[in-house]
Amino acid sequence: MASAPPSDPYARHVLARMSDFFTDEGTPWARRLWDIGSVLALEELFEAGYWQAHGVLSQTACDWQRIQLNALVGPDRGLGDRDLRKELTGLLKNALPDPSPARRRLKEIIGHVRVGYLERWAVAVNVPVEERTKPERYSRTVASHLLDLGYSASFLKAWAKDLYDARATTADIADSAAALARTPARGYEVLVALEKVPRRDLAEPLEHWYDKGKVIAWLREHGHDTAGVRPGGGFVYRFNALDAFSAAEQARQMLERMTARSQFLRKDRGGVAPLPYIWVAGHAEAIPLEPPARGADVLTLVNEGHLYQVAGTRSRIDDALELAAAVNRGPMAPAVAGAWAAIESLLTHPDDPKGDGERSGKAVAADRMAAVIACSWPRAELTALAHRHKPRTQDDLGRSIAACTTNQERARVVADALRAGGASALDFTRAPTKYSDRPAAQRMADLVQDPRPVLGDVAGAFRIALRRLYRTRNIILHGGATQGVALEASLRTAAPLVGAGLDRIVHAAYAEDLDPLDLAARAEVALQLVNGETGLSVVDLLEPV
Repeated sequence: MASAPPSDPYARHVLARMSDFFTDEGTPWARRLWDIGSVLALEELFEAGYWQAHGVLSQTACDWQRIQLNALVGPDRGLGDRDLRKELTGLLKNALPDPSPARRRLKEIIGHVRVGYLERWAVAVNVPVEERTKPERYSRTVASHLLDLGYSASFLKAWAKDLYDARATTADIADSAAALARTPARGYEVLVALEKVPRRDLAEPLEHWYDKGKVIAWLREHGHDTAGVRPGGGFVYRFNALDAFSAAEQARQMLERMTARSQFLRKDRGGVAPLPYIWVAGHAEAIPLEPPARGADVLTLVNEGHLYQVAGTRSRIDDALELAAAVNRGPMAPAVAGAWAAIESLLTHPDDPKGDGERSGKAVAADRMAAVIACSWPRAELTALAHRHKPRTQDDLGRSIAACTTNQERARVVADALRAGGASALDFTRAPTKYSDRPAAQRMADLVQDPRPVLGDVAGAFRIALRRLYRTRNIILHGGATQGVALEASLRTAAPLVGAGLDRIVHAAYAEDLDPLDLAARAEVALQLVNGETGLSVVDLLEPV
């Protein structure tokens, strides 16, 4: 029997982070994927030119998007080293109006970038460890690119686990990811079964319609259990997709359109009622109709007992939570619109700058929310690390953490330990998430040693994600389009951040009666003062002076 290959620490780090990124529910917001891939970002920029020409997006918004993207593509090894990179960066230095020769060239460049993108990354990491891109960047790059291509998080999580169990090397990961990127979509047959079918006479003539007998026969033919399945009929569609879960998502969106139409019936209004599962031919298990939540968690509502406190005068916080409620499981267009409406309602004011400046108009709400979230990130990660410090035998750090009575104290103890001893000060030997905790400890060690640049980078990533949400909202509401190229990715990246920001806003409102705009001002000042002459610690960025 052949022995297992030796462990590759770089590969373990990459796969642990990918597992975080591909876990729809359960990964805390601070460890999720906040960005999209370079290829999709370029496609989004190309699409933005169309909406600018139609008056949906402003010149300022498109220029900001282009300038930020030009800065981000610099370290991306998938964009080539010479000719391709030179052509791309040259185009991104100037405006790309629609129509224009530069925009037509950008379209051609995107095609060249897409082909071989992960193969170029495979070459870039097939070098000695000390010359490789940091594993955090590589894991984010591969994960975002595969998600952007249309793979489901569920499929990719199983893929990463298989590589992990096989003790894959970095080269194995790179080759496998590149192979996934080359794999074309294939046809999937998907059954959507309905419990109630109002106006059945309109369904029966359609080619995709199956009566209840044919639905049961289809399930049996494809090896699915029919116990307890009581359909009134259903539809069998064929979708091109990269995996079964992605095919089910297409069916889910088809159902959303169908149920939306049923809301306009005079009789049996809203009467289209699907069964709670979707079935995909060739996939052994039924897939729940209800999708995983998008990760927008407002934990303060439970942790501080506010969940049922709705009596009395309705507040702006109440309105914002109601507006954003669709962000977790609602259809994508209402989820985007509601999430942004909540942010804008809390973080804009009539005295905000007007005109065409970078922070003018409603976009300033994204920047304010990004500052609040960036200031909450250190406490969130340091608290998590305090709970994950689990050496084989209790040590002094563990005893110090156990003696703390608040998360603020625990976070401060961990920050002090990281400052004194680096990431190795923490021991995750008995923690089930140790391969994810170790990279987090290194990120926090880097933070406490030099907070401003680290927080600046994090706040920048949040600004980009939230401004993307704003642009997507404008395309939906002002352009009337619900199929934007970055719609799904915008929700995937922004939803957990929206939850994190609302959580801090709710906490400040209940604990201090602090207005959201005042909290944002506190956050913006904290990012400038941290670790300076005032002695402001990364643990206390959102605390009152």
